[in-house]
Amino acid sequence: MSRAARIEVDWTRCDGHALCGLLLPENLANDADGFPLIHRAEVDPANLRHARRAVSACPALALRLERT
Repeated sequence: MSRAARIEVDWTRCDGHALCGLLLPENLANDADGFPLIHRAEVDPANLRHARRAVSACPALALRLERT
């Protein structure tokens, strides 16, 4: 059974690489400078694998998943 999770950004670490918006467009977009815009913090269980991939691909380690 999948548990609910939220995507969060550590703004002190984020450098605006723009990977997160590309890897998790269901939850994130990128602004003109490459910084993430969270349009939906709650991650659907069906997208949890994609969210984990985005978290692990972040070069600045600025993304994290928090269980709700």
